Amino acid sequence: MGVIPYTEEHVKLLARLIRAEAEGEGNLGMLLVGNVGVNRVRGQCLDFKDIRDIQKMVFQRPGGFEATVKGYFYQAARKNEIKLARRVIKGERFHPASNALWFFRPSGPCPAQWYNQWNTGRFKAHCFFSPSQQDCPKVY
Repeated sequence: MGVIPYTEEHVKLLARLIRAEAEGEGNLGMLLVGNVGVNRVRGQCLDFKDIRDIQKMVFQRPGGFEATVKGYFYQAARKNEIKLARRVIKGERFHPASNALWFFRPSGPCPAQWYNQWNTGRFKAHCFFSPSQQDCPKVY
């Protein structure tokens, strides 16, 4: 049972996404990216009001993920990333992405806000940003 609806194909899509976006940041970095993806499906708020499943989240335009646009999303899901994807789909959350809807890799320090969402922290190269509980209560 997951905190969002999913199929086995959805698990593999999320696994591919977390690998493409954060493979160089280790398992925790990939789990954090997975949290953002699950939160976008779960939240039904802001830019993600019409996102109801993992496939729509992964390929959302505009507002989607750089990996699906720039071509490094082609790699197959591996056992490790599939395992990590299952963990976040089942509801495991990791700080600073526990409630985050956005992340990005700045060339310098993390800004205090991004797309009107507050910075909740940094892990290695990525900064994470969460909406207010008032704006997105289902993410909390």
